Amino acid sequence: MKILIVDDEKDIVDLVAYNLEKEGYETLKALDGEKALQLVRTKTPDLVVLDLMLPGIQGLEVCKRIRKDPQTAAIPIIMLTAKGEEIDKILGLEVGADDYVTKPFSVKELQARIKAVLRRSEARRAADRAELFEFKGLSIDFRSYEVTVDGKRVDLSPTEFRLLKFLSRNPGRVYSREQILDRVWGDDAFVEPRTVDVHIRRLRSRIEHDESSPDYIVTVRGAGYKFMDR
Repeated sequence: MKILIVDDEKDIVDLVAYNLEKEGYETLKALDGEKALQLVRTKTPDLVVLDLMLPGIQGLEVCKRIRKDPQTAAIPIIMLTAKGEEIDKILGLEVGADDYVTKPFSVKELQARIKAVLRRSEARRAADRAELFEFKGLSIDFRSYEVTVDGKRVDLSPTEFRLLKFLSRNPGRVYSREQILDRVWGDDAFVEPRTVDVHIRRLRSRIEHDESSPDYIVTVRGAGYKFMDR
């Protein structure tokens, strides 16, 4: 698999590339945001390791542009940040990063994160191909729009079903309210971010065994929501 490493410190890029290549990965290198975006468009990496602080186009903006382009939107991104501040992690997740690693980091930790994110990405692709989703007693038939919990049918509104479908097909990845609005409601300009909270509560009331301790849709404080990873 092909990994793009983006950092303005050449020593870090070379060190990470050397260790990833020893693990059997192909690597691409970029020292700034403009080069990173060019490689993403032309080489289509399987994952991007992206530094937050870059000359020219900053890491957050690079992440946003990757997510906005339908051709690259699904590429997993691991954000690197030297600051370690909670706000930086939240911002990274909000613009679409799949995970983050705080500098200084160990190469072994980064390798473990890469493997985990690639595994989740493959699970999402498999889910996209599948017509039936099953997890902890929850069953979703994407053809018939039928949902059951522990064998009992659950009636959902069209919006609730789209919300459940979107989250379940992207397990383990955190989405902000704005991102969920974008993906589930689309161009409906009259919908506010708090609408997501209302629909999440309604959906939980229909599918969760215990709404206070959900098995499926969990809240990530300060960031948004995610479907529980397998």
